[in-house]
Amino acid sequence: MEAVASLLAGFETALTPMNLLWALIGVTLGTLVGVLPGIGPALTVALLLPVTAKLPPVSAFIMFAGIYYGGMFGGSTTSILLNTPGESSSIITALEGNKMARRGRAAAALATAAIGSFVAGTIGTILLTFAAPAIAEVAVMIPPSAKFALIMLAFVTISATFGASPLRGLISLFFGLTIGLIGTDLQSGQARFTLGRPELLDGIEFVTVVIGLFAVGETLYVASRLRKDKASVIKLDGNASMTRDDWRRSWKPWLRGTALGFPFGAVPAGGAEIPTFLSYTLEKKLSKHPEEFGKGAIEGVAGPEAANNASAAGVLVPLLTLGLPTSATAAILLAAFQQYGLQPGPLLFITNADLVWGLIASLYIGNVMLLALNLPLAPVWARLLLIPRPFLYAGILVFSTVGVYSLNNSVFDLILLAIFGVIGYGMRRFDFPVTPAIIGVILGPVAESQFRTALQQSNGNPAIFLQSPLTVFILLTVLAALIVPAVLKARASRRA
Repeated sequence: MEAVASLLAGFETALTPMNLLWALIGVTLGTLVGVLPGIGPALTVALLLPVTAKLPPVSAFIMFAGIYYGGMFGGSTTSILLNTPGESSSIITALEGNKMARRGRAAAALATAAIGSFVAGTIGTILLTFAAPAIAEVAVMIPPSAKFALIMLAFVTISATFGASPLRGLISLFFGLTIGLIGTDLQSGQARFTLGRPELLDGIEFVTVVIGLFAVGETLYVASRLRKDKASVIKLDGNASMTRDDWRRSWKPWLRGTALGFPFGAVPAGGAEIPTFLSYTLEKKLSKHPEEFGKGAIEGVAGPEAANNASAAGVLVPLLTLGLPTSATAAILLAAFQQYGLQPGPLLFITNADLVWGLIASLYIGNVMLLALNLPLAPVWARLLLIPRPFLYAGILVFSTVGVYSLNNSVFDLILLAIFGVIGYGMRRFDFPVTPAIIGVILGPVAESQFRTALQQSNGNPAIFLQSPLTVFILLTVLAALIVPAVLKARASRRA
């Protein structure tokens, strides 16, 4: 009942005219960037960090949440009509949805994706409403040694989840950790990795790193492949709609996809990729029409799309209760919290209850707005795919440059932006995932702080990390996550 009372107070915050306006702006922007190929919610939130620095925190996060959910909704349009998944979690939607569109069933594919996203997002938000406070109460009692171990677990599993190679994921992570160490050590006052540059004594602005790796790197990568990536957009006639048979075949996959997506999103480094593939496999086994899979089965769109959006709600559980991001967008949301001097975690529910519950309440409102935007306006969003990509990415590059310069009015920041942009291009070119680097930049200083706090509590005795059963269990899980995949791969290569 306490969660319900807090949620009602959150609705009072979220339903003010200004916050409703920011929610509408967020879901509209999110749908827009979800539709446009190659632009996702993570990039959009990163670009808006400099612009929203002076907004009230509640309004800013309501808008960011709308962008996050809207990007999930809009991504299905690109996958279905253009066969170009904006994120790895939309690959399955592209696989079956584009086949449906080529058979003249684009309207049904878009409708089941939009309604499934609404159903999954709403159920996921209900679960978030009741799960987050309970987890926050338990998280208060977690010692610093266990918090450090949890961050290590997130590092390892995120590095293994994102990208095709765990080794490349770990290299990306260590690159991010190195960037996070640049600046002055708060305890000793020693300068670290500053190369004698006074501009680096306060560290590198996170916004500069993110916009460089995401926005500038993506722009350079797209520019290098414009002549190679030419795809035809399938025309959409009329609004997104479903027949009675489509409803009958979709509602169970929506619920099963939600049941798979939320827990995977809530587990550190779970993400949306695994549940979407599991949902597709499950629907293929349970379907009465298995012969349609690979040719445009509506269950193959409904289930994975629901899993994708349910995981988005699940991702907010570890972010709000433990301060652990499990996706690129969650990592940038964590940076946005830090921009306002806030640290997500169990105490956030006590010190900033209006922000947390206003954010959760806005998810319910945003889901309704997104359904109203996506079903009748599907033809409008489809036309956005016709925007020439050179114009689109040129605008992103200009916006990135202006945003970074506005932070400190520093030319040095622009030089760093260009450097990180080239690095971001190289990471995409050679298939190094960017997300582990971003999470390393954000969580590296937090991990260092928890490690030092644990040692201070034990007077410098490293045995503190072996005294708590929880810490030992998490550290053993970290070792298993590092060793087991390598052993399995070695066995597979010997058999081959």
